[in-house]
Amino acid sequence: MALIEEKIEIPGDVQSEVFGQFDEHIRRIEKTLNVTVLSRDGETRIIGSRAGVDGAQRVLKDLTELAARGHGGVTQQSVNYALAMALEHQEGSLTEIDREVICHTIGGRPVSPKTVGQKKYVDAVRSHMITFGIGPAGTGKTYLAMALAITAFKTEEVSRIIMTRPAIEAGEKLGFLPGDLQSKVDPYLRPLYDALYQIMGPDSYLKNAEKGLIEVAPLAYMRGRTLDNAFIILDEAQNTTPAQMKMFLTRIGFGSKVIVTGDLTQKDLPAGAQSGLDSAMDVLRRIDDIAFCTLTSKDVVRHPLVQKIVQAYDDYEKKAAARARHGRKGGADR
Repeated sequence: MALIEEKIEIPGDVQSEVFGQFDEHIRRIEKTLNVTVLSRDGETRIIGSRAGVDGAQRVLKDLTELAARGHGGVTQQSVNYALAMALEHQEGSLTEIDREVICHTIGGRPVSPKTVGQKKYVDAVRSHMITFGIGPAGTGKTYLAMALAITAFKTEEVSRIIMTRPAIEAGEKLGFLPGDLQSKVDPYLRPLYDALYQIMGPDSYLKNAEKGLIEVAPLAYMRGRTLDNAFIILDEAQNTTPAQMKMFLTRIGFGSKVIVTGDLTQKDLPAGAQSGLDSAMDVLRRIDDIAFCTLTSKDVVRHPLVQKIVQAYDDYEKKAAARARHGRKGGADR
């Protein structure tokens, strides 16, 4: 196999971020694409096969543009995703996905989609009245939903934000919880509060909550209401029953937008109970203005180890299902 060499310009003020601490990003690129990256006298050279060099050039160009934007744009996760896009020959670039900023956190960090799946999810929310975001932990389903809701609230597209989730124990019996009703349900809603505080800030949230403009409540509180001109988020929808899901979706009034998020692999319902998210996917799939977006382990934006964990569980569950099917078939043959 003939080796070729190409040069790429990486400005000195962003080179350290592109290369990573102790050149960890470069080593990852070299190992994945089987190339050698050399940097001497301000010049960066890539040596390897034609395919490897082309892929490395694409990745380094993406990372250079991310670094030039500031805000600590080059992370281990962004390097891994840029490499995945290059290996799979996906159209577009990481920088095109990351270009659109939804909002900024209270600390000034931009919130934007980081993967193709997340970009499709954000676009679906903007173009549909109801969007289902379905995928594993760490894919940004709830966080991006919160960012979109807060942006719509600040620009006065909606007059209030309503966030809800079913209050169901995650496989543990917590027993008696002290305090008033709000104290009892708050632990189930903590992830929503965390996202609110990070994007909006606790002071702004408390001020708007006191006015009734932002509401965080368990799903049972939605019964009997009509929710007009609101941005409504139902989180952990895999833990709803079909009756609860129907109740929630029929609360929607004029001028409202809805996001339903859930992870079909993390159900905490009693054994044998059907999930409202499963039934909604079957019942509502063909209705206009309702979008279903499926995120995968490739869209995980937490620590890279989370992506590996999600993928490992996916592979294990597929093998277990295959063994179960084979066992049933063998029993039938006998």
